[in-house]
Amino acid sequence: MKFVKGLLSVTALSAIAIISHTGSAQAISFSITHGAPGAGGVTNQGAYSDLQLPGTKTVDFNSGSVPTTGFAKYSFQKNNGSSSVRSDVWAPAGVSGQVNTSKYLAVFAGNDVTIDLANHLDYFGINWGAMSPGNVFSFFDGNRLIQTIGYNDVNPLAEVRASQHGNEGNGFVHFTATQKNQYFNRIVISQIGGGGFESDNHSFRMASVPEPTAILGLTAVGGALLLKRKKQTQIEE
Repeated sequence: MKFVKGLLSVTALSAIAIISHTGSAQAISFSITHGAPGAGGVTNQGAYSDLQLPGTKTVDFNSGSVPTTGFAKYSFQKNNGSSSVRSDVWAPAGVSGQVNTSKYLAVFAGNDVTIDLANHLDYFGINWGAMSPGNVFSFFDGNRLIQTIGYNDVNPLAEVRASQHGNEGNGFVHFTATQKNQYFNRIVISQIGGGGFESDNHSFRMASVPEPTAILGLTAVGGALLLKRKKQTQIEE
């Protein structure tokens, strides 16, 4: 009987670990600001995150391509060039609507961009604009969809209206996860229907918690030790 209880203890521990990671998701919160100028106060490279969170890394696309290695790996659904890094009048505007002459990421219908992250994040920020109907962000934990946030959610709050975009909304949007079941390791950028999804200066911050696989691994080790101890107790008795 003690041996059976040992097995039940291991099973219960594993179940708790899985439930704590895959429990029902709650909404990722977002806020929008004007953002901050670039390094040295430059205003022609769009807006950057103004939160200055420790440990934040930024992808500014000024190299002319998306990163395909490292902490954030970008991939295109199709390699036909429709979605790409480019430089034109539709680049997200600066903090006061200034023209952005740097390179940015443009996404069009049928060619989503996926960002696979080396670690779970609790913060993601972007310079978003010109905002258009059909712009959608989807946040995932593996294959589990946590939250989608799109144009209809954010555009009404955008205070920057850039004249070069026909007064469409611009701004720096901050997405924040405050609970473990909101932490994400994959982001999909989509354009639903006509128009384009323009963004720049993506900011990432790793969540300050162990990776779920590490937690499960520790639980398995702990369960194995517990089972071994119970076996020894049974033999001694």
